Amino acid sequence: MVILIMTTNAGASELAKSAYGFTRAKREGDDVEAINRMFAPEFRNRLDATITFAHLSQEVIAEVVEKFVMQLEAQLADRNVTIELSDGAIKWLIEQGYDEQMGARPMARVIQEHIKKPLADVVLFGVLKSGGHVRVVLAKDEETGRDKLSFEYPEGPITPKQEKLPEPRKNRVKRRSSPRKPRPAGPKGSPPAGRGSVPKVPLKV
Repeated sequence: MVILIMTTNAGASELAKSAYGFTRAKREGDDVEAINRMFAPEFRNRLDATITFAHLSQEVIAEVVEKFVMQLEAQLADRNVTIELSDGAIKWLIEQGYDEQMGARPMARVIQEHIKKPLADVVLFGVLKSGGHVRVVLAKDEETGRDKLSFEYPEGPITPKQEKLPEPRKNRVKRRSSPRKPRPAGPKGSPPAGRGSVPKVPLKV
């Protein structure tokens, strides 16, 4: 059994337009009309169902934010840096990084500008140079009075762990060799016979 799922942007521009009238907040049915105009009846009759995608909910967008932050944390894993987002920071990222027409595509740019770039200097030259934990919180900008993201370091700078040097090898105690036994003496005037030695025989002339 094969299930084939096809997606299209047909009707997306129609749904993005404002609805007419006082009782309608969003345009409904325009996406179906756009599909009918784009695809022939022979093709549409072969489809089992047509599903219209709704806008992303706040819960789904929060998961998108968490995904981007986990990717950033994985990039900083070799520097022993962990990241935590407060509830206020998550709400601020959802408001700034989500658009009904663009979806969650602007989220990557917002995290790049407001988290990655400011955090880079801290990781390279600041309190996170040797690793540590950073908490992203919501704060007020003193100049404009608007909300902005700020960093907190609950644990402070962490001293780098000393590398364990290999332990020096202990000098092996040499075993005392037992004194060698004297070899038995051979015939008079001849040196002691060694193991496997062949006695000399005078040659006859």
